[in-house]
Amino acid sequence: MGKLFSKSDNKKQSRVTEQDKAVLELKNQRDKLKQLQKKISLQLEKDREAARKFLKDGKKEKAKLLLRKKKFGETQIEKMDGQLENIERMVHDLEFVQIEAEVVKGLKKGNESLKALQKMFSIETVEKLMEETREAAEYQQEIDELLSGSLTQQDEEDVLSELQDIIKECLPAVGEEEGTLDLPEVPAGELKGKTKARKEKHEQEAMLAS
Repeated sequence: MGKLFSKSDNKKQSRVTEQDKAVLELKNQRDKLKQLQKKISLQLEKDREAARKFLKDGKKEKAKLLLRKKKFGETQIEKMDGQLENIERMVHDLEFVQIEAEVVKGLKKGNESLKALQKMFSIETVEKLMEETREAAEYQQEIDELLSGSLTQQDEEDVLSELQDIIKECLPAVGEEEGTLDLPEVPAGELKGKTKARKEKHEQEAMLAS
């Protein structure tokens, strides 16, 4: 138990800086001076009342002696006021320096973080990211166009024909064991009709051009 408490106490003490110790010491001195001032002020009031009593009793010299003592006490209080003013100024300066040190420390950390971010996002890196983003967008646009049915019937026929050729070249066993690949059939009549219409369209365009 004792060891545990001693470790925690050491951790707390390690957090106290020399500036903190100086501020605490100055505040202790300030409090002691104020207490002493209050004590002297009370004593001066007693001396004044005692001096009045001596004067009533005809003891002028004793009254005079007490008034001298009172005057000396007032001088001490004035000196203490100056000391208290200096202490307050020093406490203020030390606390302000501590605040400045924390601000500087925070600015330093912020500057280091900013530099690290700037290294991560250099101009070259940003340009590369923008280029990659542009290429990805263009690729996605191509895919969208393909999926939206931008290919003509002839293009689809060419794709199917090329696919059939690749199957024959690279996968002959598939054709032998499992039979021919089931591909979507294009109605012959429809294909002939489209081919004839395309041919007539080309002839009309050629006549108009001539």
